[in-house]
Amino acid sequence: MTVSYLRKTTLEDLPTVSKIITSAKEFLKAQGIDQWQDGYPDLEALEADVKNQIGYVLIIDNQIAGTAALLPDHDSNYDVIADGAWQGAADAKYTAIHRTAMSSDFRGQHLSEKMISGLLTLSSQFGYHQVRIDTHPDNKLMQHLITKSGFDYRGTVLMDHDPSELRLAYQLFI
Repeated sequence: MTVSYLRKTTLEDLPTVSKIITSAKEFLKAQGIDQWQDGYPDLEALEADVKNQIGYVLIIDNQIAGTAALLPDHDSNYDVIADGAWQGAADAKYTAIHRTAMSSDFRGQHLSEKMISGLLTLSSQFGYHQVRIDTHPDNKLMQHLITKSGFDYRGTVLMDHDPSELRLAYQLFI
């Protein structure tokens, strides 16, 4: 029987998490997607996730299979949405899922769905009733995962207010 669960990322996990992120960057590049091709996310961002206690790893049979960040309360990248609108109260609290990546050793096993499900469970346990997520317009695999996980498309957002960093934005009520 396969044992799987989410846990917070530790500093000791960072070499493995960094390797997963590097592999994901290479995977995106091979598909012609320019997401994460400018250095981000880098070790500094991953260390900040640990320090801020928002980094999570998916453990499969005692191995780190994937990584993600779950931001609580508010993400300034989502303050302005174009070509659509967020549903619900403008001041509603939510979690935001970012920096999702799977180890190449586990790719193709539908474990990203398990990771998203775990992050939704954590969001609910933390008292949040909505979750937001975004992805690059060319990242069709992530778009499929997001919609398959129950998220609805809401419009477009800019990362760090940079017009070259347009993202498709999604929302799910739990």
